[in-house]
Amino acid sequence: MNITLLTNEYPPHVYGGAGVHVEYLSRALASLEPGKNPVEVLCFGEQRESSDGITATGFTPDFALPSQNAKHAKLMDTLARDLMIAGSIQRSDVLHGHTWYSHLAGCLAKQLLRAPLVLTTHSLEPHRPWKVEQLGNAYHASSWIEKTAYQNADGVVAVSASMKKDVQELYGVSADRIRVIPNGIDVAEYARKQDPERLARYGIDVGAPFVLFVGRITRQKGIIHLLAALAHLPAGTQIVLCAGAPDTPEIGEEMKAKVGDLRAARPDLVVHWVAEMVPREDVIAFYSHAAIFVCPSVYEPFGIINLEAMACGAPVVASRVGGIPEAVADGETGILVDVDPSTNNNAGGTDFEPRDPAAFARRLADGITALLNDPGKRAAFAAAGRKRVEDRFSWESVAAQTLSFYKEVVARYAAEENR
Repeated sequence: MNITLLTNEYPPHVYGGAGVHVEYLSRALASLEPGKNPVEVLCFGEQRESSDGITATGFTPDFALPSQNAKHAKLMDTLARDLMIAGSIQRSDVLHGHTWYSHLAGCLAKQLLRAPLVLTTHSLEPHRPWKVEQLGNAYHASSWIEKTAYQNADGVVAVSASMKKDVQELYGVSADRIRVIPNGIDVAEYARKQDPERLARYGIDVGAPFVLFVGRITRQKGIIHLLAALAHLPAGTQIVLCAGAPDTPEIGEEMKAKVGDLRAARPDLVVHWVAEMVPREDVIAFYSHAAIFVCPSVYEPFGIINLEAMACGAPVVASRVGGIPEAVADGETGILVDVDPSTNNNAGGTDFEPRDPAAFARRLADGITALLNDPGKRAAFAAAGRKRVEDRFSWESVAAQTLSFYKEVVARYAAEENR
């Protein structure tokens, strides 16, 4: 089977969970039956690579399409790359798109090649309304592209049961076309690796417990709510915020102001802010030394970052939203915190923000404090988290399930085409 993966992110340009997913899925698919399932990755960038059954080609236009304003430029650039990608595919048995950035390319290639289209739900645009800050009215165009793609897809991979429900409710995709396949983790790469010298370069005192956040500066990740929660932690707590790549200059400035406010109000806390996206080896070292990893997301289809933390032996305090409860076992590998206990879906209030932000912040702080005060429970959660990842979330398992789904989709598509 000739497999074509369509994606915005691919190494060396990976900044989120979707990029991590495609990187590891492509490797695992190519290695399942070496030589039998060549993988072609078409992505945004300048990549020109071919090895171990994977060919990766990046696309960057040497022109700029006109746009109404600067916020629309990213959309127009995406459309140009999608057209280039769609026209470049010579042969494919199955097209597999990741995030709305590649969906137009997938829809066009499906028609041009008469090949089935599979999409993976890393996130859904209607559940990320704050992107209007970043894209302006182009957000409505990205939402339309996503809706059109899902309504034309031959198969959908939902990374959690929560995402399966969302795809059905938002886009009317029938249940028989959806397969729940979780994100995975490389348990050999993501493992506890003590490296105090690496952390010392960031000024971290590994002799003292620290609370860790890793993620982009975006409304989705709940970083502003976490900063409010940190103000309630015990005196002397060491905090490490690996937070970079702000969605907009405005949220970047808001983050800067909130960190300044926290340091002024609580000089008895030790707050380290690493304001850039750090290398993977450094992130693994942060996880490995962390007393607690915190994931305060207000929207999270799965939360692969929690798997990374658990694989490295970090107990987790996370929001009870989206697919996170499918990754983090409450009371076994971590503590889950309600964003808004009054709602059944725990998605919060308007625009997926908590109805009572201060109460959400206090619940986060209470969960963190409870674990800080209980080293025994932290150790038990760490051991259970590592075992859960090993047992349930290997990339080999994810790839095998994905390949099986491809075969099902291809067979159904061929039958429908021959009617």
